Amino acid sequence: MALALAAFAAGACAPASAASPRQFGIRIHYSRFEPNRIEVPAGVPVTFTLVNDDPIEHEWLVGDAAFHARHRTGTEPVHGDRPDEVSLPPLATRTTTLSFATPGELTFICHFPGHEA
Repeated sequence: MALALAAFAAGACAPASAASPRQFGIRIHYSRFEPNRIEVPAGVPVTFTLVNDDPIEHEWLVGDAAFHARHRTGTEPVHGDRPDEVSLPPLATRTTTLSFATPGELTFICHFPGHEA
């Protein structure tokens, strides 16, 4: 399961509220991320609430192609306190907060065997 995350740049004339923290919910259900694409503002803290509705473990790893290439061959069964690497036990909820400094497209993926496909 893979999902795109696009960070976009806010315009110079954006209202002050554009700098306030954002919150997004992402559900894992039947080994799929829902929603499967979101856009977040660049440079603004974004809190993700990740809900694993499945009776199996998943992970939520967000990054660019090089980040995911490293994780596909990694050996960490559980991720620690890194906001862009979240382990989700069965039927669990986790939150993480990230800021994306520059506009661009990132992907979030579960790299457990068979899950990314």
